[in-house]
Amino acid sequence: MTTAPCPTSDPLRPTLDEAIAIVRGGGVVAMPTETVYGLAADARNAAAVARVFALKQRPLDHPLIVHLASAETLAAWAATVPETARRFAAAAWPGPLTLVLAAREDVPRQITGGQDTVALRVPDHPLAQALIRGTGGALVAPSANRFGQLSPSCAEHVLQGFGDTPPPVLDGGPCRVGIESTVAFVDATGWQILRPGHWTAKALAHIAGTPPRPPNSAAPRAPGQLASHYAPRTPLILCADRAALLAGQTPDDAILELPADAQAAAAALYEALHRLDASGARRILAQLPPDTAEWAAVRDRLTRAATSP
Repeated sequence: MTTAPCPTSDPLRPTLDEAIAIVRGGGVVAMPTETVYGLAADARNAAAVARVFALKQRPLDHPLIVHLASAETLAAWAATVPETARRFAAAAWPGPLTLVLAAREDVPRQITGGQDTVALRVPDHPLAQALIRGTGGALVAPSANRFGQLSPSCAEHVLQGFGDTPPPVLDGGPCRVGIESTVAFVDATGWQILRPGHWTAKALAHIAGTPPRPPNSAAPRAPGQLASHYAPRTPLILCADRAALLAGQTPDDAILELPADAQAAAAALYEALHRLDASGARRILAQLPPDTAEWAAVRDRLTRAATSP
């Protein structure tokens, strides 16, 4: 009597070698990074990138971040690399900082949202690094969730977020930083933050030696700039302070409790929101964090999550 051979792994939880094969074959794999899990596909494969847009249900004019193995490959994507961008890359890569730079002519406009700028970063996670290096050196990897919904900070969030058709997930455990990268636009005249994250404006200004430009409408589009984003299915209500939160609470509401430290709160944010979203609560109540540089990223995510589309 003979038996059929067992598969090498769960098809929804591939090994690293299997994940590399999927991506090299034009497929999509959710990969871990230090920020959140991303839907990884070959950045130079138009059909694979189209699958990412379709899986996320993401508008085609929203740019994707290209994830690189190292800063040494910047010249393959950026037309010019200003000195400030070089300083940022030297100080923050690998890590949770995305640089938006002028794109080379041969960079597919499919991944730039039709713009002449490209978003680039080098992730700080060993599995992400191994997947990038094993598949040719550049992957798009927007957050592994449906467009506008809660970002995933562990493999289970990805598997639960796509209903009956989740992508395979390269499981790297919980994400250390827990929220999306800081996005900074850099050109020859200066720099500005397009999305707050782990790297604060104060820290980047210290590296650059110059302060950031104020936000303006001429800046390129970047991920995470919509008024409504990062949202749980359960309505999220922000309260000005603890007293207002407790005064407005009903027995059917859940309260979002976060650590008092800003970076610890960022790391815990999506895990807590996913858990409360699945609790059956009528609403999620949260206290608005302080309006300070340290809390800017958490405040940004909560404000967008609580804004009705």
